[in-house]
Amino acid sequence: MNSEYLPASGSSRQQLVLLHGWGCNREIWRPLLASVRSWAGVTLLDIPGCAPGAGEAADLDDVTRAILEVAPAQAVYVGWSLGGQLAMAMAERYPDAVSAVVTICSNPSFLAGDDWPGMEPAEFVAFRELFARDAAAALNRFDSLQVRGAARPRQLLRRLRSLRNQQDGHGLRTGLDWLQSLDQRVQLADPGPPRLLLFASEDELVPVDCAPRVSKLVATDTVADVATLDGVGHVAPLESPQLLARRLRGFLENAGLLDHRLPPPAQLAKQDVANSFSRAAPEYDSVARLQQDVGSRLLTTLDSLPRGPGRILDLGCGTGYFYPALRHRFPEAEYLGLDLAAGMVEFARQRFPQADRWLVGDAEALPLAAGSVDLVFSSLAIQWCYRPELLFAELSRVLRPGGYCVFTSLGPATLQELRAAWAAVDEHQHVNSFLPPAELTTAANRVPGLCLTLNTEQFCMRYQRVRDLLDELKTLGAHNVNRGRPEGLTGRRALQGMLDAYERWREGGTLPATYDVLFGTLEKL
Repeated sequence: MNSEYLPASGSSRQQLVLLHGWGCNREIWRPLLASVRSWAGVTLLDIPGCAPGAGEAADLDDVTRAILEVAPAQAVYVGWSLGGQLAMAMAERYPDAVSAVVTICSNPSFLAGDDWPGMEPAEFVAFRELFARDAAAALNRFDSLQVRGAARPRQLLRRLRSLRNQQDGHGLRTGLDWLQSLDQRVQLADPGPPRLLLFASEDELVPVDCAPRVSKLVATDTVADVATLDGVGHVAPLESPQLLARRLRGFLENAGLLDHRLPPPAQLAKQDVANSFSRAAPEYDSVARLQQDVGSRLLTTLDSLPRGPGRILDLGCGTGYFYPALRHRFPEAEYLGLDLAAGMVEFARQRFPQADRWLVGDAEALPLAAGSVDLVFSSLAIQWCYRPELLFAELSRVLRPGGYCVFTSLGPATLQELRAAWAAVDEHQHVNSFLPPAELTTAANRVPGLCLTLNTEQFCMRYQRVRDLLDELKTLGAHNVNRGRPEGLTGRRALQGMLDAYERWREGGTLPATYDVLFGTLEKL
């Protein structure tokens, strides 16, 4: 099952699993993400039997098991149209994994009958016959039904059809079986998790007349809420994403399902990092001995890859130093160089104008489409990402299945001598702090479908004087950018005290500076 996990961009207060309807895919939820990711982690899926090109599903049990495998251990399940019925099915089969259910424009019994509003059985049979003859024509017909009642149906129809990327109706037969056979009215009448059941006043596919009937079914359930979205048609996630987000958050607040923990304090200002490396671009390569040695070692790990990539992302490309080596190794691949520092990117662009593309962007919010990259090469860049769950979720999102990311980063023992020498003088943070390997591993394990292998190696650089090391760090743009750094200039007495304290490491006439280098390989399964 194709899936994406997008961690909360702010303080994570809940996990959401978003389930789309028949004939659509996970792209239906994109407009909603900006309004919910500030407080919720989000799992998006392409559901077999419902999403064109996602494959046929054996039965509902298989699909719910597959959803459970890629979803968080516990989450709120939000389903639109047929996805609402799938969310109900998840709650019935796996109650311990479902914190709450939210259905949007979803009929517990899609077909009309026994005074229940829905699509007439004869109309549905005719639709199935059309699907058997011409699946593409049936999808177009279904889209037209979905946008009826919308304020701007033609515009909405174009948007809805564009989501499928010209996919045909392959693999959708099982979803039609579910629409025809599922009847969850008895399940609704039984106690369950907190439920928000949203209908739309202008919906002509799932009649708004369902709302009062559903209200009667859940009348004795104190944790169920039925509401109608005024002025909205069936395709509510595209029409009114902000309204949906407000309704969803309000429901979860009232149900006590939003965690109220405070967000962790910021470790560093990303813009400070970008500005520092931008200023360093013209002189960077002249002092980047360690960076060049580590990156060259990382290049050798590419020899074990099972196949050549079609598109490479050089993440944290800096001055473009490794562009020639990557181009030589993979001459047929498209090369994308991306860095947080605009000055670095401009320097690389002028140096190597023949490269396919140079981009400014953050590794924790990559400006790339999902499934668009085969190989990510990143050397000594991701140590500036202090939200590894965002980093690995973005890498998982942009990598195609079977794709790889090879990277190096810096570990917490980096510049341990310099850190200890400063600690002998004052309590300020004078040296950048980096995340331990265990934290990276834990974050990667939280992203479904990723496999991380991580090793650590110590690199030791040697200097005649501590000031040579400090000058090199300044030229690299890697001086202290943490929030806990001291304000203003360091006094002469404190600086001299640090220099004197560092001398206890002198050996053979030189001073060591240890770099704790992490070598990682990330596979997208």
